[in-house]
Amino acid sequence: MKINNISDVFFDLDHTLWDFDKNSEITFAKILANNHPTVDVKEFIAKYVPINQACWQLYQFDKITHDELRYNRLKDSFDAIKYHVSDSHIEIIAQEYLTYLPDNNHLFDGTLEILDYLNENYKLHIITNGFAEVQDRKIKNSKIENYFKTITNSELAGVKKPNAIIFEYALNLADAKKESSIMIGDSLEADVEGALSMGLDAIFFNESRIEVAENIKQVNHLLELKKYL
Repeated sequence: MKINNISDVFFDLDHTLWDFDKNSEITFAKILANNHPTVDVKEFIAKYVPINQACWQLYQFDKITHDELRYNRLKDSFDAIKYHVSDSHIEIIAQEYLTYLPDNNHLFDGTLEILDYLNENYKLHIITNGFAEVQDRKIKNSKIENYFKTITNSELAGVKKPNAIIFEYALNLADAKKESSIMIGDSLEADVEGALSMGLDAIFFNESRIEVAENIKQVNHLLELKKYL
């Protein structure tokens, strides 16, 4: 079960180490309480989560822009709960969201323990499609920055996962070879299939326990990575 000859481990950040959904809900609870207190936060989040995921899917394949992502995910979510918000207020909420989101630092269960464990024998890195300034603040505020030798984001690489170029960029930045590296992430398409398609091994962080092909290495909890590394 152990994977031999690995020297460098690349992690996704959101939904893999950093608990995006929990931190996002806390952020929206603060913003809506201050600006739109009549909005039911739970109802809004229930609509926002799948809409945000769909918008990110479009964004990672360059079908919408950064600005469209920021606007659409909020506009569509408010429309879904039949609550009118002006475009100017959506812009305010979008900016406050990116400002406040990194102030929260909830990590997935086992994050610090697995990073401590892996840090003894591997060089650790991050590859993320998130916005550079926001991701850097998340990493710093959650006190995990010292674990990682390099951090690659899509703004630096000029492309987003699953594009092979971002993986090549990250490998070059880390001075690592793909034959001795592995990618770990929650997105089957962006992290796992993106890595595998360019010859980089991968492990799927399958916390939701969705059904995947038998040939895909997967874990349901971060500490299960110990069986592979």
